[in-house]
Amino acid sequence: QVQLVESGGGSVQAGGSLRLSCAASGRTYAVGWFRQAPGKERSFLAAINWTGTTTNYADSVKGRFTVSRDNAKNTVYLHMDSLEPDDTAVYYCAAAKGLKWIKGVYDYWGQGTQVTVSS
Repeated sequence: QVQLVESGGGSVQAGGSLRLSCAASGRTYAVGWFRQAPGKERSFLAAINWTGTTTNYADSVKGRFTVSRDNAKNTVYLHMDSLEPDDTAVYYCAAAKGLKWIKGVYDYWGQGTQVTVSS
């Protein structure tokens, strides 16, 4: 069983930056970041394989968000720049066994952290 805990959310003004962390217990897996805004479906943002050598991004965040990991700390990060009010959402990380992440299938989910961007 893997437990994921997100942190680093908060309130920021438009144009600002935040770095979210996803701390995992147990084995190291590929990790994805997602978000869900009120009244909207959850959407994929970025993913990174377990070695950190391969990443994938949604077009909507390419160039603004960067996913990285430190396996010594069993932590995955999502660095977010140039934040906009439309980035306001609850942000979740999720872990996938094996190569499931390539197909967008995840086995474990965190509880989420709120990000609020004000104009």
